[in-house]
Amino acid sequence: MLSVICILCAALALWLAATLFLWHRELLEIQKALEDIGAGNLNRRIVTRGPQAIRSIGYGINKIVQQSQQSAIQQKHHEQAYKQLITNLSHDIKTPLASLTGYLEAVENGLVVGQEKEEYLQTAYERAGALRSFVEKLFEWVKLDAGEQKLQIEPLDLCEISRQYVAEWIGPLESSGFSYTIEIPEEAWLADLDKNAYKRIVNNLCENVLRHSHGTRFRFCLIPDARQATIRVSDNGTGISADDLPHVFDRLYQCDPSRTTPGNGLGLSITKELVVAMGGTIQVQSFPGHETTFTICFPKAKALP
Repeated sequence: MLSVICILCAALALWLAATLFLWHRELLEIQKALEDIGAGNLNRRIVTRGPQAIRSIGYGINKIVQQSQQSAIQQKHHEQAYKQLITNLSHDIKTPLASLTGYLEAVENGLVVGQEKEEYLQTAYERAGALRSFVEKLFEWVKLDAGEQKLQIEPLDLCEISRQYVAEWIGPLESSGFSYTIEIPEEAWLADLDKNAYKRIVNNLCENVLRHSHGTRFRFCLIPDARQATIRVSDNGTGISADDLPHVFDRLYQCDPSRTTPGNGLGLSITKELVVAMGGTIQVQSFPGHETTFTICFPKAKALP
């Protein structure tokens, strides 16, 4: 009996020794992997064949490293995007500023007189206004991007405020030679919105049609139902190419590579940010030379308790 116990104890001791040796080896592998990861090699992964406890540690570390790797990739993309942002900002500010300075220098140095001087001053005034508009939109976009824009959300009659805001564009549409169709129901339909933010959305979309569509027809249509309201802003202009379509809401993206059309590539980006901030969605569909339509959906306001 004693000999059997001794044999069992010896076997147990051997098993423990083997287990501890295996654990030690696995832990050394984990230690080496961690040192490699700490040195910056985020491609390193831990492969363990030991007990479940050791494998769980390895899997957990691998998951953390993978998440860190993805964060590092995203950070690199963000850095590249902001470098491009600064490049675009430099172009969009320097170009009109240099033009503005040139016109004013010509006036100051007496290079132009009479009617030509008045035309130079008028052009300088317009360029200054465009530059001011760009800076204002840039600050608005920065606040939205940083989450610092505080919206005053409240139940508003979407039909009523839409009529008010679109009506302000009838004069500019007529002056630009546009025919227009406005379809808004007389009924009241409540949505949780910020009044100023929604006005900015309407203004940006209308301004986009006037400045960039090169069309002759404008349509604003609001279709409410039991769950949401669908807003469609359409024109019959030149449209947006299939290559440009996925990027129209990107910041500082301009479909006109020559930049001959006035604009700064911020209006539609701000529009999307505001729509999303108020719980809505926005999409664009374009058939070049036929029709371009921006579609916004806002959910119905929540019932009061």
